[in-house]
Amino acid sequence: MQIAPTQLNLEIVPEARFDLIDVTKHIYKTHGDLLNRYKKSLYCSFHTTAGYLEESICEKFHHPQQVHPFISTFRKLFPPEANYRHDQLQLRTELSEEQRRIEPKNADSHLIFISSGMKNCVTYNNKPWRPVYFIDLDGVNGSAYRRRKTTVLAFNKEEAVHQTNMPIPVSRHPIDSINLKDTRQEFFEQIRELVDRFDVQHGKIDIELADDEKHAGLTVNEFETLLMKHDLAEVLHNPLKYMAIKGRHALAEPFLIPGKTLDYAKYDLVQLFNKVMDTMGVSETIVERLLSIFLRVPASHFLSVKRHISLFVCENRFNGNGNIVFGRYQSPILVQWKRAKGETRYVKIKISKFG
Repeated sequence: MQIAPTQLNLEIVPEARFDLIDVTKHIYKTHGDLLNRYKKSLYCSFHTTAGYLEESICEKFHHPQQVHPFISTFRKLFPPEANYRHDQLQLRTELSEEQRRIEPKNADSHLIFISSGMKNCVTYNNKPWRPVYFIDLDGVNGSAYRRRKTTVLAFNKEEAVHQTNMPIPVSRHPIDSINLKDTRQEFFEQIRELVDRFDVQHGKIDIELADDEKHAGLTVNEFETLLMKHDLAEVLHNPLKYMAIKGRHALAEPFLIPGKTLDYAKYDLVQLFNKVMDTMGVSETIVERLLSIFLRVPASHFLSVKRHISLFVCENRFNGNGNIVFGRYQSPILVQWKRAKGETRYVKIKISKFG
């Protein structure tokens, strides 16, 4: 007899700004061996600075705890308070004066999320006691600990009910980001119509760049103008800019000429990656791949590891329809760092039902 999917809505309180929380351990404590009854689980975060790594990435580590040094590498690349435009709250016109007093300065956390391959929505094969980490990059704001929400949907069957290709108009600017939830795009409304047409109550939407699309990537994050149009654009021009600003060489020798800071940041980056590999046993293949990405200036393949995102479809308890679920500040975003032919890019869409 087929077991219906089970949905768990969890609240997580991190213990530090950067924290790893084993969600499966939490589920075992509160719901016993429920996950063992199902083949797979979808994990969904509703935050732009907290989420998950894909199962395929975590399987490359020799030990689950190596998630910590892996993410720490990106924290070195994007240190806090490195003159990010997103953190200059006086420029954020969408914020009220009251909001400016409590708004976290967390541009570094957004950039770490985007660059490290973290996602809002991932699917894992259920394995007894195998940890699945909710990774929080901004779990503390001042003296206040945040309360985070994540949903876990355990299921046995996944059925693709529709697949199609869709065009996405993009600008003529070589480096740009496009909010796919923007009503002017009409992209998101088409996705909603597909969910209704194929009567999906529990499932997911996979959005992937077409095979021949180059110099572009996908993420789910906050589409805030200063973050997307300035900070992320700066990273695409020069992935080591913020590390150079806050790096130990720049701090120790503040009178270095600007042209040298990038070289010092590259040196620091190599040392950092070597330390991770030597002391934590991280796969040499991963290290070499990351180095090849970050030592390219400009960042021609900076987001190539994120060509795919998933969106969670959850049943609306009031009308029974399927809703595409987002956190308050989440938007699916297409980023490009080279002009697209015909000012159009194409994505592959797959709609799946869970059972």
